[in-house]
Amino acid sequence: MKLSRRVSWFLLAFGVWSWFIWITFVKNLWQDGSGLAFDDAGDPTGYFWVHLLLAITSFLLGTAVGVIGLRGVRASRDTRA
Repeated sequence: MKLSRRVSWFLLAFGVWSWFIWITFVKNLWQDGSGLAFDDAGDPTGYFWVHLLLAITSFLLGTAVGVIGLRGVRASRDTRA
């Protein structure tokens, strides 16, 4: 399948955006002081583990989408040259 340049750049931007958002989310989750992510003893709660799994999954999917976009951008540059 051949991707257009516009779609390739969108996928690449989505992958970068996903990493930016989820790194920020994990940092905020790790520093949570509201009692949701860690109990009074400082141990992680179910909320922490579920959201960490969600972040890891999003990192992996964002990386896959970004790689597809990067390959499309590189392919469109090769055909133009």
